Amino acid sequence: MAAGKVAVVTGAGSGIGRDTALALLAHGYKVALAGRKLDALQETVSKAGDHKANALAVATDVTDPASVTALFNAAVKAFGRVDVLFNNAGTGVGASFEDLTVEQWRGVIDVNLTGSFLCAQAAFRQMKRQSPQGGRIINNGSISAYAPRPDSAPYTASKHAITGLTKSISLDGRPYDIACSQIDIGNARTAMAKRIGEGIKQANGSMMAEPTMDAAHVANAIVHIADLPLEVNVQFMTVMATKMPFVGRG
Repeated sequence: MAAGKVAVVTGAGSGIGRDTALALLAHGYKVALAGRKLDALQETVSKAGDHKANALAVATDVTDPASVTALFNAAVKAFGRVDVLFNNAGTGVGASFEDLTVEQWRGVIDVNLTGSFLCAQAAFRQMKRQSPQGGRIINNGSISAYAPRPDSAPYTASKHAITGLTKSISLDGRPYDIACSQIDIGNARTAMAKRIGEGIKQANGSMMAEPTMDAAHVANAIVHIADLPLEVNVQFMTVMATKMPFVGRG
């Protein structure tokens, strides 16, 4: 158990973020839950059972530097430090490349990339100044960082960029015992990914329902990474539905 350790989870109001926050709480972490909708965060907290007292819901817009600063200030005020950040908040848009608007592009990049940068930077600063020094940042990548789906340019570009961000944080964090990992997830069963199990466009233009997996397996993988001592890092991990069309996709 991770008694005394503190985690911040963004996008904790639903899906993988919710499952991960609950898994960390059950494992003994104190957790600051971040997301735009306070009622959704509070619903997550209500599912924590005996661990509710170790949960803090903080309404947060990850694209707003002031909001991100307020999140980390609240976490440190409540729990004293930050040991783990799960950089999970994300969004996407399905549109043909030629029909994408600049507003759609910026909307995805602002959340997925700029939001991840702002949260990682705030975590990095806190981890560097706290005593004992250090911590772990876990970025939610995607298998789209390796193989895109059709009609997903903003999302795919943002996830390729997350890989570069992960590598840069890993390098820059070395002197301060700040480790950085990336978890690349394929076909977890969440509300956001519901259409994957019902039928989604393939590289050849056909529609196909793809195998999915319980998002709890992703949460368990994140707890495993979070629990590692700081001299050990999982640089990249892929967790995916075994039979989904990823290897050989395209």
